Formats: sequence, C-alpha cells, structure tokens
Amino acid sequence: MNGITAFALSDPIARLLGEWSMGLNTYSIILRIAVAVIFASVIGCERSSKRHSAGLRTFVLISFASTVSMILDIYLMMSYSFSVPVLSAATIIGTAMVSGNSILFSSRNQIKGLTTSAGLWACGILGFTIGAGLYTVTVFLLCILACFPSLEIYLKNRSNHFEIHLELKSSEYLQDFVAVIRRLGLRIDDIESNLAYVGSGLSVYTITITINSAELKKYKTHKEIIEALSSLEYIYHIEEMR
Repeated sequence: MNGITAFALSDPIARLLGEWSMGLNTYSIILRIAVAVIFASVIGCERSSKRHSAGLRTFVLISFASTVSMILDIYLMMSYSFSVPVLSAATIIGTAMVSGNSILFSSRNQIKGLTTSAGLWACGILGFTIGAGLYTVTVFLLCILACFPSLEIYLKNRSNHFEIHLELKSSEYLQDFVAVIRRLGLRIDDIESNLAYVGSGLSVYTITITINSAELKKYKTHKEIIEALSSLEYIYHIEEMR
C-alpha cells in the first residue's frame, strides 16, 4: 500500500462511501472526476458571472487535468513502482503558469486578477486531493463558498478605502464634487477620466476614495455614503466598483 492510498483509507467520507471509493476502479475514477468537475464549476461560474479573464471552462479544465494526472500517478506508483508523482508535478507547474498569467496590471499600476489566479491554483490543488481519494476537502470548500462571500462583502463595505464609478452631467461639476467629498471627511486618492464616454455628453471618472472622518468610519458603510452622494443634482450616476 502506497502513502496516497493510506491517506485515502483514513478519509472519513471515503470510509462512509466504502472500500470501492478508496482504490482505483472504474466507479471511483468516475466519482473523483465528477466531484472535481462539479466543484470547479461552482468556482468557475462565480468568476464567469463577474466577467473575469478565466471563466467556467478554464476552471473545469484545470481541475479535470489535475484529477486525471493524480489518478494516473497513483496507477503508475501502484503498477510500476514509481516513487515520484511525475504527472502531478508537471501539472502543478502548468497550473502555476496559467494562474500567473491571469494577474494583470491596470493603467494605474494596480494589480488585477489575484482572486482569479488564486482560484485557478486552488482548483488545481482540489483536483489533486480529490484524485487521491481525499473527498473530505470538498466539505471545507463548501464552507468557504457558503460563508466567505458574505464576510468579504461585509469587510469590503467597512473598509476605509473604496473605488467609485462617477458620471457627472458636466466636467464643470467636478470641482463641486471634490469640495463635497472633502466636507464629508473623505479624501480623494486618485481620479481617472474614462475616455470611453467622450462624446456622450457625460463626464465619467473612476475615483479612489479614503474615509478620513472617524465618525464615518464608525457609523457609515460605503453604500450609505454613495446613496448620500447620489442625491447631488449634478450627478447622473454613481456606484461602487467591485
């Protein structure tokens, strides 16, 4: 019995499913691939819904490739006495390259795509663990998917820094908007004009804001601040950028 099989035998869910799920057979292979693809699809759908560079197919392919490579490595180690999981090692290097390429720098030297990159890497690891018969990892993934989004939204809404998309009826009102921001106890860290709206009759900006006021930090959320700003008559549209 190799080390990977021993780990599978100790997995609580594998023990509940029965001995067939611990070894390599047609049914256990189908189960492992299906579970890996399903959970990768959940992550991929969330990323696709937000129009990130890596979508559903990318996440599924990463997880599928990792699962299959781990299954093949187990087969080789059991049948031909291989001591090193060669295919899994090559796959994790490939996954790292793909996830690394999803990290981009915006025009303002801001890093974009970190969550997508981490998600791709996590899908690769997920594929390896499920391919090895460690099904319990899916329970932790379910907990992460169920609990962390709400926590992340809460923390972001209470952060001292946020970014807004602002549409003014005229560029002449930008100075007035900046004055209001300062009176509210906010600080503008960066203003970037959106040239895609040239000729539309609107002046559109991406603005990075920091909350300086201690009262705002304690009592007001980003949503409440934006709702207050939206009441200004010269603002056509304003929303927080996620």
